[in-house]
Amino acid sequence: MKPAVWMVGAAVTTCLAVAVLPGVESDVEILFGMLAPLTGAVATWVLVVRTYPANPERLTPLMVVAFGGKVVFFWAYVTVMLEVLSLRPLPFVVSFTTYFIALHFFAAVCLQRLFAEHMPAAQ
Repeated sequence: MKPAVWMVGAAVTTCLAVAVLPGVESDVEILFGMLAPLTGAVATWVLVVRTYPANPERLTPLMVVAFGGKVVFFWAYVTVMLEVLSLRPLPFVVSFTTYFIALHFFAAVCLQRLFAEHMPAAQ
Protein backbone atom coordinates (compact mmCIF):
# COMPACT_ATOMS: atom_id res chain seq x y z
CA MET A 1 0.00 0.00 0.00
CA LYS A 2 3.01 2.29 0.30
CA PRO A 3 2.89 3.29 -3.39
CA ALA A 4 -0.68 4.55 -2.93
CA VAL A 5 0.45 6.72 -0.02
CA TRP A 6 3.34 8.04 -2.12
CA MET A 7 1.00 8.82 -5.02
CA VAL A 8 -1.39 10.76 -2.79
CA GLY A 9 1.43 12.56 -0.99
CA ALA A 10 3.27 13.55 -4.17
CA ALA A 11 0.10 14.65 -5.98
CA VAL A 12 -1.20 16.75 -3.10
CA THR A 13 2.22 18.26 -2.40
CA THR A 14 2.83 19.26 -6.02
CA CYS A 15 -0.70 20.61 -6.37
CA LEU A 16 -0.26 22.78 -3.28
CA ALA A 17 3.22 23.88 -4.39
CA VAL A 18 1.94 25.07 -7.75
CA ALA A 19 -1.09 26.72 -6.16
CA VAL A 20 1.06 28.95 -3.94
CA LEU A 21 3.30 30.12 -6.78
CA PRO A 22 2.84 33.82 -7.44
CA GLY A 23 0.89 34.57 -10.59
CA VAL A 24 -0.78 31.16 -10.77
CA GLU A 25 -4.49 31.73 -11.18
CA SER A 26 -5.37 28.17 -12.11
CA ASP A 27 -5.66 26.64 -8.64
CA VAL A 28 -9.06 25.08 -9.27
CA GLU A 29 -8.10 23.70 -12.68
CA ILE A 30 -4.89 22.23 -11.27
CA LEU A 31 -6.73 20.62 -8.36
CA PHE A 32 -9.45 19.10 -10.54
CA GLY A 33 -6.85 18.08 -13.12
CA MET A 34 -5.10 16.10 -10.40
CA LEU A 35 -8.10 14.42 -8.74
CA ALA A 36 -9.23 11.98 -11.44
CA PRO A 37 -5.76 10.67 -12.40
CA LEU A 38 -4.95 10.25 -8.70
CA THR A 39 -8.20 8.40 -8.07
CA GLY A 40 -7.64 6.13 -11.08
CA ALA A 41 -4.03 5.32 -10.23
CA VAL A 42 -4.68 4.67 -6.54
CA ALA A 43 -7.79 2.57 -7.22
CA THR A 44 -5.88 0.47 -9.74
CA TRP A 45 -2.99 -0.01 -7.32
CA VAL A 46 -5.35 -1.10 -4.53
CA LEU A 47 -6.95 -3.65 -6.87
CA VAL A 48 -3.51 -4.94 -7.88
CA VAL A 49 -2.17 -5.42 -4.36
CA ARG A 50 -5.35 -7.15 -3.26
CA THR A 51 -5.56 -9.44 -6.27
CA TYR A 52 -2.03 -10.35 -7.33
CA PRO A 53 -0.62 -11.98 -4.19
CA ALA A 54 -3.69 -14.18 -3.66
CA ASN A 55 -4.58 -14.96 -7.27
CA PRO A 56 -2.04 -13.77 -9.90
CA GLU A 57 -3.90 -15.31 -12.85
CA ARG A 58 -6.86 -13.00 -12.19
CA LEU A 59 -4.78 -9.84 -12.54
CA THR A 60 -4.78 -9.49 -16.34
CA PRO A 61 -8.57 -9.85 -16.74
CA LEU A 62 -9.03 -7.47 -13.81
CA MET A 63 -6.70 -4.90 -15.39
CA VAL A 64 -8.59 -5.12 -18.70
CA VAL A 65 -11.89 -4.44 -16.95
CA ALA A 66 -10.28 -1.65 -14.89
CA PHE A 67 -8.93 -0.08 -18.09
CA GLY A 68 -12.41 -0.04 -19.63
CA GLY A 69 -13.87 1.43 -16.46
CA LYS A 70 -11.21 4.13 -16.34
CA VAL A 71 -11.81 5.08 -19.98
CA VAL A 72 -15.49 5.69 -19.21
CA PHE A 73 -14.71 7.41 -15.90
CA PHE A 74 -12.11 9.77 -17.42
CA TRP A 75 -14.33 10.62 -20.39
CA ALA A 76 -17.24 11.49 -18.08
CA TYR A 77 -14.97 13.37 -15.67
CA VAL A 78 -13.35 15.55 -18.35
CA THR A 79 -16.76 16.23 -19.90
CA VAL A 80 -18.21 17.36 -16.58
CA MET A 81 -15.18 19.49 -15.71
CA LEU A 82 -15.12 21.31 -19.05
CA GLU A 83 -18.81 21.44 -19.96
CA VAL A 84 -20.62 21.62 -16.62
CA LEU A 85 -18.11 23.34 -14.34
CA SER A 86 -16.66 25.36 -17.24
CA LEU A 87 -13.08 25.10 -16.07
CA ARG A 88 -10.51 26.81 -18.24
CA PRO A 89 -9.44 24.11 -20.71
CA LEU A 90 -5.71 24.75 -21.05
CA PRO A 91 -4.65 24.61 -17.38
CA PHE A 92 -7.07 21.76 -16.68
CA VAL A 93 -5.85 19.64 -19.59
CA VAL A 94 -2.18 20.33 -18.80
CA SER A 95 -2.73 19.39 -15.16
CA PHE A 96 -4.80 16.31 -16.02
CA THR A 97 -2.29 15.08 -18.59
CA THR A 98 0.74 15.69 -16.39
CA TYR A 99 -0.74 13.93 -13.37
CA PHE A 100 -2.12 11.11 -15.51
CA ILE A 101 1.27 10.35 -17.07
CA ALA A 102 3.29 10.78 -13.87
CA LEU A 103 0.98 8.75 -11.63
CA HIS A 104 0.46 5.93 -14.10
CA PHE A 105 4.19 5.79 -14.83
CA PHE A 106 4.87 5.49 -11.10
CA ALA A 107 2.21 2.78 -10.79
CA ALA A 108 3.78 0.89 -13.72
CA VAL A 109 7.21 0.99 -12.06
CA CYS A 110 5.69 -0.27 -8.81
CA LEU A 111 3.86 -3.01 -10.71
CA GLN A 112 7.14 -4.10 -12.31
CA ARG A 113 8.76 -4.24 -8.86
CA LEU A 114 5.82 -6.26 -7.49
CA PHE A 115 6.18 -8.79 -10.29
CA ALA A 116 9.96 -9.00 -9.83
CA GLU A 117 9.51 -9.75 -6.12
CA HIS A 118 7.26 -12.72 -6.93
CA MET A 119 9.38 -14.18 -9.75
CA PRO A 120 10.88 -17.58 -9.06
CA ALA A 121 14.64 -17.52 -8.65
CA ALA A 122 16.69 -18.36 -11.74
CA GLN A 123 18.23 -21.82 -11.65
